[in-house]
Amino acid sequence: MTEQQSQEQEGKDGKQATASPPTDTISQTSHSVTIGGKTLHYTATTGRIILKAEDEKEGEKPKAAIFFVAYTVNPPDEGDREAFENSRPITFAFNGGPGSSSVWLHLGVLGPRRVVLEEDGRLLPPPYRLVDNEFSLLDRTDLVFIDPVTTGFSRAVPGEKDKQFHGFKADIESVGDFIRLFISRYHRWGSPRFLIGESYGTTRAAGLSGYLQERHGLYLNGIMLVSVVLNFMTLAFDPGNDLPYILFLPTYTATAWYHKRIAGNNLEELLAEVEAFALGEYAAALMQGDALPANQKQKIAAKLAQYTGLSTSYIESTNLRINIFRFVKELLRDQRRTVGRLDSRFTGIDRDAAGERNEYDPSYAVIQGAYSGTLNDYIRRELKFESDLPYETLSGRVHPWSFEQNQNSYVNVGETLRKAMSMNPHLRVFVANGYYDLATPYLATQYTFNHLELDESLRDHVLMKHYEAGHMMYIHDPSLAQLRRDLDGFLDQF
Repeated sequence: MTEQQSQEQEGKDGKQATASPPTDTISQTSHSVTIGGKTLHYTATTGRIILKAEDEKEGEKPKAAIFFVAYTVNPPDEGDREAFENSRPITFAFNGGPGSSSVWLHLGVLGPRRVVLEEDGRLLPPPYRLVDNEFSLLDRTDLVFIDPVTTGFSRAVPGEKDKQFHGFKADIESVGDFIRLFISRYHRWGSPRFLIGESYGTTRAAGLSGYLQERHGLYLNGIMLVSVVLNFMTLAFDPGNDLPYILFLPTYTATAWYHKRIAGNNLEELLAEVEAFALGEYAAALMQGDALPANQKQKIAAKLAQYTGLSTSYIESTNLRINIFRFVKELLRDQRRTVGRLDSRFTGIDRDAAGERNEYDPSYAVIQGAYSGTLNDYIRRELKFESDLPYETLSGRVHPWSFEQNQNSYVNVGETLRKAMSMNPHLRVFVANGYYDLATPYLATQYTFNHLELDESLRDHVLMKHYEAGHMMYIHDPSLAQLRRDLDGFLDQF
């Protein structure tokens, strides 16, 4: 067994290391890719950096080995490397979960290689393959993909516990400390700096906007948020919280329209109509609770049936409150099909058509095998990094995830982002959401940003775009092309 393997095994078992302290494990390889008709030569740096904490007794104490993949464009003249790197933006990317590695943003949209699926995102038969990514952002910015602890190949070091990193605050701090370390280690303090996060990664990115700024004095130029959740109250179908029922409704409509359960010639016009109903008449009805008159309840139920494709009687039985788990099961129940949570364009087959919830998310089933398989091959074959650890694509080992700082309240990092934008008036934010995303619905995102209470002078610093796809809108080829154009437009502001 090699030293690396020994350390990995000891970390996995949670036992105190008897060997020498863990060290960085880095592989560097050279590649090229053509983007926008221009060939770029770049270096891929892959490996694990040891994250340390200051300890009064032991000095710098190793805490975790953070796995990353970084892509940096080579300078045209090696003698100008420092000046060239300082002129290049650098973007740190991560997904969410919690428990997700960065594989989705990495091989789906941003990196120089991407997974091949059908044009609409449907799964192809194995073996899966990668192709050069003509939509990669590498022509605009160097890229660093980060796997938080217990995702990818990232683990606590021997003698430390993974669970100390499994929480809202601890996660932000560990990822933020890695970013600070990477910028210092690779001399990128002079570069323009960006973050891009997806799903819970948007929660992390907004949290980092405050942590990096206030803890390390590391100000950001821009933040890109894909499939956004900043205020968890907008997603929590808890008794007494009517907000999600209102904010999910347009996505129910988009889903029903896609599956031809409701009429309409133009999706965007239909959604505008439903948004007005959701935020107006529907919201007012729910606010009345049990005081809502029976005739008004029937009227609202009929409209909800018109906008969701569900029966009026079913909607009345829910007290006008359709949660996502019931919707994905009920919409196509007569066909013995369920619809996806991450992307409601996709359907699945359950054993029990009478159940309350779907057995699995058919939209995750579409992407899991292709992304996991190609990533494991790519890291070893092309990036020359070896590890016997399982690459944790989406790990349940991070749960229970700690929100101990938010007891009796919902997490809301919108306020953190507002403060960061106020302290740094040059900070700009890009927001992307899919119409068919039932995990982080687009109206919830709009609601969150409309309630940031940003100063009027800063409101045009937020650029928001929508796509006819789901949570990972980039698996849909037309949306991938649109997303790249929209990101170009955002980066052109700097």
